[in-house]
Amino acid sequence: MVGVTGGSGPIYAVRLLEELKKRDVETHLILSPSAALTIKLETDYTVDYVESLASRKYNFRDVSAAISSGSFRTDGMVIIPCSMKTLAGVASGYSDNLVLRAADVTLKERRPLVLVVRETPYNLIHIRNMYIAARAGAIIMPASPAFYHRPTTMQQLVDQVVGRVLDMFGVEHNLYRKWSGPQAGDKDVGE
Repeated sequence: MVGVTGGSGPIYAVRLLEELKKRDVETHLILSPSAALTIKLETDYTVDYVESLASRKYNFRDVSAAISSGSFRTDGMVIIPCSMKTLAGVASGYSDNLVLRAADVTLKERRPLVLVVRETPYNLIHIRNMYIAARAGAIIMPASPAFYHRPTTMQQLVDQVVGRVLDMFGVEHNLYRKWSGPQAGDKDVGE
């Protein structure tokens, strides 16, 4: 399941869905109204395009959807980007929409729930909510790309974060060079 909320960075969700579609991974998409707006504001993609990448899409308000039940088998869920509002809902168990209900079910069924949180800086409430969600079993993954692979484009930065999400679900990819120690041409450590 892929939940997309109104945090900045819907490009991460688009790239994740593109990569999952390339690999014929079945995806169940829930877009919040704020996510739809943020897609329009931050990208050149349309909501229709993003929805076309998923195997199935759901209405944000449809808490009776199949994915709202633990009996609906999934490999887990990612919320990408995960707004601080959504994080607060996950941390408190306040499931008033399908993203939050699906996340709640994912936790109660002990399946992976990856929260790609988007905000900076964090205040104490954000940190507390991340702590509570992590204690409940969520994986907190800030959208913070690494730089050891020496990215030169925005695409490479996005792909590194998306690649880390794929790693959490055991999906093979070549989106970035994984760390294996210094490479030929790297500066000596300690210089």
